[in-house]
Amino acid sequence: MDIWFGGKIYTMVEEGAWEEAVVVEDGMIIDTGSTHTLYSRYEDRIEEEHNLNGAVMYPGFTDSHLHMIMHGERLLRLDLSFMKSKQEVLQALKQRAGSTPAGEWVIGEGFNENQWKEKTPLHKAELDEVSTEHPIMLSRICRHALVANSKAIDLAGVDKTTPDPQGGKVEKDEKGLNGLFHDEAQDYIKKAMPEVSSAYLEEALTQAVEDMYSRGLVGGHTEDLYYYGGFRKTLDAFHRVIDGTKRKFRANLLVHHKAIDEMEASGLSFGDGTAYVELGAMKIFSDGALGGRTAWLTAPYEDDPSQEGMMIHSGKDLDHLFEKARQKRMPVAVHAIGDGAVEAVVERMERYPVEQGGRDRIIHAQILNDGLMERLKKLPVVLDIQPSFVASDFPWVIDRLGEDRLKKSYAWKTLYDKGILLAGGSDAPIEEVNPLMGIRAAVDRRATEDYKVYQEEERLSMYEAVSLYTKGSALATGKEKEQGMIREGYLADFTILDRDLFSLAPYEVSDAVVLMTVVDGEIMYEKGVTSPVSFAGYDISNH
Repeated sequence: MDIWFGGKIYTMVEEGAWEEAVVVEDGMIIDTGSTHTLYSRYEDRIEEEHNLNGAVMYPGFTDSHLHMIMHGERLLRLDLSFMKSKQEVLQALKQRAGSTPAGEWVIGEGFNENQWKEKTPLHKAELDEVSTEHPIMLSRICRHALVANSKAIDLAGVDKTTPDPQGGKVEKDEKGLNGLFHDEAQDYIKKAMPEVSSAYLEEALTQAVEDMYSRGLVGGHTEDLYYYGGFRKTLDAFHRVIDGTKRKFRANLLVHHKAIDEMEASGLSFGDGTAYVELGAMKIFSDGALGGRTAWLTAPYEDDPSQEGMMIHSGKDLDHLFEKARQKRMPVAVHAIGDGAVEAVVERMERYPVEQGGRDRIIHAQILNDGLMERLKKLPVVLDIQPSFVASDFPWVIDRLGEDRLKKSYAWKTLYDKGILLAGGSDAPIEEVNPLMGIRAAVDRRATEDYKVYQEEERLSMYEAVSLYTKGSALATGKEKEQGMIREGYLADFTILDRDLFSLAPYEVSDAVVLMTVVDGEIMYEKGVTSPVSFAGYDISNH
């Protein structure tokens, strides 16, 4: 039995609630209260004491939506997300190509033309100027588009006669292919890339988990099981990395609808797994992203009246996917950014209700309207929101959507006040995985570009924002009776910071320092203590 004391312990049972000490045994919270009372009550059983020395403890933060392997890849590969011009990206590519053997792929992650002065996406011809000896593939920050050079396109067998797949677009200009592939069309290029090894998956996951520990995260709801050589191969990598001994981490794995059959062939179903790696809801994409104007809207884009976005699935196919999920007694987790996509998803949730006691999820839900909000209030659904999108999408999103439509967009406070359940995530690697940045964005709503406050009336309180990453994430997986609070009978998962978030100004939140991350009562990360796991010298160049 352990006792934690010597600092403020926010329980999140209600706003402002805190305790002096907490007692833990076998990974569970046994009791909370004053230090004196708990010492008196458990004196003969306490084996280890943890003095917080003035630090502040919170229920363990959980990211409700991200892509863990992709996050690990961002740490391993060429990261383009912080580059501020096309020229900077191209120069970085030249350097990487110069150190890569001819014929091997050069892969970059996260370019974002909206933060460049010229605002124009990369073109195949510009990548060809970097190299025609290497296949080059660069993912856009949203992961709903990529750009490839001629070598990669040739290996994929794509030309100007290649049709657009359902839910995807192969971009062309007056000269033919321009190298941009949107949403489902990205698979043309990705299928031509060499299959990653199991060792590579384990390295990417290890990097992701260790980084997430350092950000104070005890868990994450992640979607990876379709993209890396199949369901079984990827699931096995999760179990090897998050083994419950060297690493304890609460990973809820959404299952892409295209991986469901392989899941069943493996003899597995929704909810199966361990205390640390479990299978979650069926993941479905219903539209694309705002950056590439593929998020599906009910009216045209303000800055391009010829575009209303893209349906990833026809109405009939979406019906079939919901029916399949319900037959397998699975909730769904549907990517839906535009109001057109959310409307289609809500209609199916009403038509094919989730099993009694379950909850569906809508991921992102950025663009809404009054009618949709009223319908959402009546459904057993959690909205997985990404507060950091406010910081990164403004001000350019105003031109995309127009002022009138924005009144019901990114409307976190309105949703919260209506009683609609919300969970907080990063969508890493699209945004930084750091939950403190998400909390700051939720209470501050300042854009990174110009530091203006946008939609001030939609600011969340600090308690509401912290709830997104604690109680909200627990609600999303139906674990609200065992996760998200510090109280008797709950899991001993804690995030320990050097300061009290509830006493800070919004702009100070992201300056807080993670001192310790605790999962199952065990310290998984401690600031200044190096992880014993090392992959020094691991060669990822051929993976």
